[in-house]
Amino acid sequence: MRDIGAAVIGTGFIGSVHLNTLRRLGVPVAGVLGSSPSRGAERAKALGVPRAYGSLDELLADPAVQVVHVTSPNVAHYPQVKAILGAGKHVICEKPLSMTSAQSADMLALARASGKIAAVCYNTRFYPLNQHAHGMMSAGELGDLRLITGQFHQDWLAKETDWNWRLEADEGGPLRSVSDIGTHWVDLTNFITGQKPVAVMAELATFIPERQKPLGPVETFTTATGATETRKIATDDAATILLRYGNGGRGVLTTSQISHGRRGLLTWDISGSKASAAWSAEAPENLWIGHREAPNQILLRDPSLMNPFGAAASGMPGGHPEGFADTWAAFFSQVYADVARGSRGPQSTWASFEDGHYEMLFCDAVLESAAQGTWVNIAGGN
Repeated sequence: MRDIGAAVIGTGFIGSVHLNTLRRLGVPVAGVLGSSPSRGAERAKALGVPRAYGSLDELLADPAVQVVHVTSPNVAHYPQVKAILGAGKHVICEKPLSMTSAQSADMLALARASGKIAAVCYNTRFYPLNQHAHGMMSAGELGDLRLITGQFHQDWLAKETDWNWRLEADEGGPLRSVSDIGTHWVDLTNFITGQKPVAVMAELATFIPERQKPLGPVETFTTATGATETRKIATDDAATILLRYGNGGRGVLTTSQISHGRRGLLTWDISGSKASAAWSAEAPENLWIGHREAPNQILLRDPSLMNPFGAAASGMPGGHPEGFADTWAAFFSQVYADVARGSRGPQSTWASFEDGHYEMLFCDAVLESAAQGTWVNIAGGN
């Protein structure tokens, strides 16, 4: 990894997560690209990065960069990823992959034609017990998917004075809670179960129709100060979604960014034909496994007790907790190993542009269902 140079587009909260993870893994970071040359220079100095690029063209011309991390607002993903792949560089793009499924389809085609590694940042796959659950389903230990329920609830946009660029459709897209955090849940559960929803019935809710937008920049998960202006909001604060799966299974998902006290409650509960399992991001070290004719179990994250998928994603022995930051390390380690290899490895489990494109098709179906009040089939479901 020390021979593979990286650059990061975006210098906010998630850009800093990418940067710190690369440093942890020993990947040399050549520079960062900010929202403006002055902002980039300011943040590069604060983050201790040697170079702030003045433009994307300048970044792509740097021979020290082989992998580009895209952590910019959603509206910038499509043109930036096209340019990155066109320059012959590998790309790791934040979710959602694009603003529309037409864009993500084009990005997928470009990624396939390029032969480069193209990953989407669904890092929750890399909690070790989610990898273990994937292995359990793959081995048939839970049987066929019958029912899956879950949620992803946050509170960082619970007040009318809370603000982030994701609130406005022209920067984040027409969906917010669904595209920003709902697709995390969908991607994770698709990965675990091996099944994708083929149809949805959705209802969207905007509980705070007007918000106070600060006149200056605001980073994700930070509190704004100073003068504001009133802005009307059309994107979803929350959603309730019914799911149908190709094998006949059913599901229920709720998303929320206005649930007080929930900093990041992602849960899933799978009822299989042989056994059940459940996990929560608020207690990521424990996997509940349910049985009808035997005692239920709680598996503590411990590589010595987990299947190969879970053990490979786990960096610490049992009893030494791993968390959010560790998922990024496991994710990037796998992606950079594939960059070094020159292709996706047979045991790699990171989300591809194929997965990212499916999430955009899922969002299309949610929007259509909410508008029509009926079930809508998802293109690309299985």
